Parts: sequence; structure tokens; C-alpha cells
Amino acid sequence: MELLQSVLNRMGFNSGTVDGIFGDRTVSAVIRFQNAVGLTADGIVGERTWNALMPYILGYFTVTVRQGDTFWRLAQQYHTSVTAIEAANPGVDPQNLQVGQRLTIPTADPVVITNISYSYEILQLNLKGLLARYPFLKSGSVGNSVLGRPIPFLQIGSGGVSVGYNGAHHANEWITVPVLMRFAEQLCRGKAFGQSLAGYDVRRLLEKVTFWIVPMVNPDGVDLVTGGIKPDSAPYRAAQAMNTGLPFPSGWKANIRGVDLNLNYPANWEEAKRIKYEQGYTRPGPRDFVGEYPLSEPESVAMAEFTKQHDFRLILAYHTQGELIYWKYLNYEPENSLAIARQFAEVSGYAVEETPYGSGFAGYKDWFIQEYNRPGYTIEAGLGSNPLPISQFPDIWRDNVGILVLGGVLSVS
Repeated sequence: MELLQSVLNRMGFNSGTVDGIFGDRTVSAVIRFQNAVGLTADGIVGERTWNALMPYILGYFTVTVRQGDTFWRLAQQYHTSVTAIEAANPGVDPQNLQVGQRLTIPTADPVVITNISYSYEILQLNLKGLLARYPFLKSGSVGNSVLGRPIPFLQIGSGGVSVGYNGAHHANEWITVPVLMRFAEQLCRGKAFGQSLAGYDVRRLLEKVTFWIVPMVNPDGVDLVTGGIKPDSAPYRAAQAMNTGLPFPSGWKANIRGVDLNLNYPANWEEAKRIKYEQGYTRPGPRDFVGEYPLSEPESVAMAEFTKQHDFRLILAYHTQGELIYWKYLNYEPENSLAIARQFAEVSGYAVEETPYGSGFAGYKDWFIQEYNRPGYTIEAGLGSNPLPISQFPDIWRDNVGILVLGGVLSVS
């Protein structure tokens, strides 16, 4: 329902506040949309209405060339630009369009949705839209979650230096997913349109750097929190039975079988276990259970293997909250890592700190620094109690776009 309201508002049909409630204002907006596209105006969002909405959700139309069509005429018809059409249709000669030829026509709006609860389904829709609009973008899966969901990655750039970014190790920190997806879209736009981002020429940057982004490490947990896993399902009931007094499901950090993925890496895992067991986290639950052994979970295994396959010069692991940059693990101090952290702080306003001892083991950032002795950072975005409301997205994006760009820039300096 939030998705419906968001897209109707973006199209100018004014469905009211994006609150997930199908009230009178949303019904009226649906009727106005149905009238506009020639559907039966009954206010019911059935298959035909969803199909009519889908191009605006995905961010592109697929059209068949007719006699007399040109890129310019299609851009006028669909309220987009010739440059956007050219980017979405590489290899197509605009001077030699063939009747019956299929073209991708991007809409004028961004693809990534940043004002609703960001579920795995939304991630899949946004990925489909980005891949259609920017064919130079590559995507695949690092592995599967407990429930068998592929964990997507995005690859942007052709540079010889690779950096790795990830988000949502923790389920109720899902706001990090649209942050990373917005960043991916902005890189794509910068490449396609010759734009800059945070003051840097994107095309030049992507000639030097390849960004590898895993926006949602924990898709099952995210869906538990954001509603993609329904209360009448077996996974939901199993997680609920493991819950230990925290608000449910909003307080859930772990993967769907109750393991905290950011305490499951082989970086002094035994010390993490000792600390968490002393704190009472001795079995699967919503937070802080380290698992039965290091890399016991398919999500952490997938991330470790993905990292081993790429020569990351630097990594960013996105979490919430605190507006903090954690840069160190034990006595490891990779070359330039503190200097880079200070530059991140300068562009974001975040504080640079060492990870507290009680949280300083078995995390992805800890493992990366231990294994590769290269700069690795946990970014704690935003302020408040998790899950942070999506209303914080604009501030989090403003504060972090410089960090995200500098992660690439400083890797080749």
C-alpha cells in the first residue's frame, strides 16, 4: 500500500500521506489515475491497474517503434530526454530506427524509492528498473539467504581499483538499503549524463574505480521488519517464538533464524561469544546471538566468499545509528585508515571513534581489516532508535553521499 501511495503521489494524483492505509484519499487518487489511463474508474487496484502503474514504479516503458518515431519524438511523448533514451538503448542507431523495434524509454523520475518501508520486493523492483535504464550496470547474487532469497550485488565502473559497500547486516537497519541504492542510481546517472556527484566527475571516477555494492545482506530479516514476511507465515511465527521482550518485529536485528550476522565472522569470534554469553545472549533471538560457530549462516558465508573473490582496496559496512565512523579493529591500523576516516568525518559531520570493546569482535569490518590489513569502516548513519523512520532518509543521504564518493576517490589517491 505504501508503494501504491508513493507512486500515485509521484505522478501527481495526490493520494495523501504515505501511511499504508487505503483511505478515501487514496481511493480518489486511484480513480483519477484510472480515468487518466482509460481504465474502469472503480477505485479497485486489481491486475489491470497494477499493470498500468508498473512502468511508473519501474521507471521505464517498453515501446514498439512505429512509422515516424524518432528519439526526440519519443522523448516528447514520454516526458523524458533523448540522452536518457540513448543510455537505455546502447547500440541502437537513432538515425535508423526500424518499425517493430523494441525500445526502453525511461521516465523522468528516479527509480529508487526513498519514502516507504524498503522491503526485498522493493529492492527487486528497483534493481529491475536500474538495469533496464542503465545497461552498463551489472548485477548478480553473492549467495542465498536462509529462506533461499538471492542476495543481490551491483557492479558499477570499469576501474582497476575495487571498493566494497554493504548495508542491512541488521534487519531493523534497513534504511541503509535505499541509501546504497540511491548512491548506485546517482553513479549511473552521472555516467549516463556526464554529471558530477559530491563535486567529483563520475565518468572519470568510474574509469578508475569499480564499486561493488551489496545493499541488503539480510533480506529475510529486513522483510520480517518491513512486512514482507506476513504474520500468518511459518518464518514469522518461528521468529516470534524466539523474541525476547523486544518490540516485535521492529526490534529484530538478526537473520531469520536468530543469528546476528555482524557477530558471525571469524575475527575473534570466541571473544564475541564470551562477551555476548555473559550478557545473556546464549541462544537464537532478535539480537546479539553469535551463532553456533563462525560463518554458520549462509548470509555471512556469502559475504565472506564475495569479499575473497574481489581485491577490495576499502570497504564500508553501513549500519544505524549514532552518526559515527568506526575505523579500527584491535591493534590493526591499515595505512591511511585514520586519515581517511577523518576525511569522511569532514564531509559528513560524523564523529570518528574506535569500536567499543563489547561490540568490537566478529563483525564484517573487523574480519576485513584482520584478513587484508586495508581500510575498513562501519558507518553508523542517522540518530535515534532503530528502525530509524524513513523520514530521516534525506538527512542521512545528505550526510553520507560524500563518504560514499570519497570511498572510491581515496582508494586511488
